Amino acid sequence: MRFRIVSALLAALVEQYDVLKNHLRRRFGDQEMIADVMQDLCVKVLERQDKAAPTATPLNLLKHMGRHLAIDHYRADVARGAVMVAVDDVPEAATELAGPECAAMSGQTAAALLATIQALPERCREAFILVRLHDIPQAEAARILGITRGMVARHVARALEEIQPILDIHSGPHET
Repeated sequence: MRFRIVSALLAALVEQYDVLKNHLRRRFGDQEMIADVMQDLCVKVLERQDKAAPTATPLNLLKHMGRHLAIDHYRADVARGAVMVAVDDVPEAATELAGPECAAMSGQTAAALLATIQALPERCREAFILVRLHDIPQAEAARILGITRGMVARHVARALEEIQPILDIHSGPHET
C-alpha cells in the first residue's frame, strides 16, 4: 500500500529528517530533547498538513519550527524545575558542615536563591540558567535564546547582582 504525501512540508520532513535532526542536535546538543522535538515536529506537521500554506523553502520552515519547539522544551524543563545540581558538584566544604542548624541555613539559602532566580525577568533567568547552571558557553546560549552574546553577558551579570546579596546574607563568617 502506498501513501500519497499531501503537503510539501510533510515531503520535506520525510526527505530531510536526518538533516533536520542533525541541525537541531548541533544547535542544542541534548539528544533526548531533540528526539522529543522531532516527534513533536512530526505531529505538528501531520496535524496541519491540510491547512499548511505552500512555502518556497520548506526545510527552512521546518528548521524554524524545530528551533522554536526546542526552545519551548527547554523553557518547560526550567518551569518544571528540571535544573538540578549533581552531588559531585557540591563543594567539599559544604559536605563538611553538619547538624540541624546548618541544614536549616542551607534550606533557607536555597529557598531564597530559588525565589530570587524565579523573580528575575524571563530572558535574564534563562541566560543565567544556561550559562551558570548548565555551563553552556555564552555564544551558544545566545544562539539558543536568539539574542547577542553581549546581551547574554548582561543578563548573567544582572542575575549575579540580584543573587549576590542572598549569598552574602546566608554565607555567615568566613575563615581567612
